[in-house]
Amino acid sequence: MPKLKSHRGAAKRFKKTGTGKFLRGSAFKRHILTSKPTRRKRKMRGTVVVAKADSAKLKRMLPYD
Repeated sequence: MPKLKSHRGAAKRFKKTGTGKFLRGSAFKRHILTSKPTRRKRKMRGTVVVAKADSAKLKRMLPYD
């Protein structure tokens, strides 16, 4: 059987955990940060687990990660 290719855009944005869940970075933290409260910016740090509805699509995009 031929090998499947990983979706390179998804591979740069998502990371698979040991249990098979996917992690993502938070959105809305790239620019115009002066108008956003510090508390909101602080909560956007780090990574968050991807929603269950989107994880099935990511499994197809990243077969070997």
